[in-house]
Amino acid sequence: MSDLEILRRTVLAPWIYKGTALIGKPRKLGGNQFRHNMATMTILIDYHLVDPVLLKAAVIHDLLEEIPETDINDLLRIDEDSPAVVKLVQEVTKPKNEPKEIYLGRIRDSGSYKAKVLKCADRISNVTDLHYGIYKLPKMFSYLDETEKYVVPVADEVNHDMFIELTDLITNRRKMLKKIELLEALQENIANN
Repeated sequence: MSDLEILRRTVLAPWIYKGTALIGKPRKLGGNQFRHNMATMTILIDYHLVDPVLLKAAVIHDLLEEIPETDINDLLRIDEDSPAVVKLVQEVTKPKNEPKEIYLGRIRDSGSYKAKVLKCADRISNVTDLHYGIYKLPKMFSYLDETEKYVVPVADEVNHDMFIELTDLITNRRKMLKKIELLEALQENIANN
């Protein structure tokens, strides 16, 4: 069956409906978690990764983290893919008290194939949305370093095109940030003289 045929047969509406609970959850960079989850799903489609479980999980991948009171049993009743979707979402959900480095290292080192693919699509969306003015330069550089250390190796393992996109995004963001860093230093120098 072709990717388009799989996509045509995949019923996403109930999952999108559940994902709308994220509309009220703002992101620091603007917009809301719902749009980010939808963007993550469209990145998977763009890469022809149209596995129904993966697409459904993408639509709600931040739901448990953002709305911890979500009723898992309600999700488990949606359709025949529900157990696999919930398991995948739980795998990519960062436990509240777990350091991010431990969480990302676990995904990188022992995550399932689908968790790794989903984390790559999620990070492509996040790096694409990484804009100056919302975050300070050190935070942005740190986020790119984190992506390079934990997510780029995963992309290299699971999807070469995602690997290329992530490395290109990181390179381009770093170039932009270094220019901004130089401009800020120049402005500070001018202000001090």
